Amino acid sequence: MIAKEIVSNDILALRADDNCAQAMTMMSIYHVSDLPVVEDEKLLGLVSEDQVTSTNPDNKMSDFHLNQAYIFVSEDEHIFEILGKLAENKISVIPVVSHDEKYLGLITQEHLIKYYANTFSFKEPGSIIVVKVSKAEYSLSEVTRVIEMEGATILASFITSLPESPSLLLTLKLNQLEISKILAALERYDYDVHATFAEDEYESDLQSRYDLLMTYLNV
Repeated sequence: MIAKEIVSNDILALRADDNCAQAMTMMSIYHVSDLPVVEDEKLLGLVSEDQVTSTNPDNKMSDFHLNQAYIFVSEDEHIFEILGKLAENKISVIPVVSHDEKYLGLITQEHLIKYYANTFSFKEPGSIIVVKVSKAEYSLSEVTRVIEMEGATILASFITSLPESPSLLLTLKLNQLEISKILAALERYDYDVHATFAEDEYESDLQSRYDLLMTYLNV
């Protein structure tokens, strides 16, 4: 999935002659803390809630040094890169531009998180296994081989690094509800099964955390 496939025009961009009062109103309506400034289909930059609330409400977007906040993604950037830029720059929206530098729209933090929650096999029936493995000896293909020998399929996998540790956590979403044979197989091959989650328990926890996150983003 790339930027042009999830870009949205539901949130209007600011114009250079819009003032801070208008910007504050739009941010409140859209529940975002940043908005792009666009003129003649060209992205001029981003303004933040902190910027527009710390100056005269009559000041215009053109009064800001927008080139200092020129954060965007190109239309063919992958969603992993998009999420990284949102997190790195601590912004709630990110503009998308075409190869000829035209403004196409934006992607919101909330939109991207909803996309993650509804894809990557989260809704597929199955179970979750978390395996603790050595960074030096980690091989997804070897873990996959052990699991597939028991007739299961890995629907999704995620890696979590452990700070100041030679190990990492490998989270696996499997297509089976009954995983006792899989756990036994992993243990036979000396894999440290760190945790397991039944589908109902995991989905309930995931939904709860997701709802809390959405509530936080809408504050």
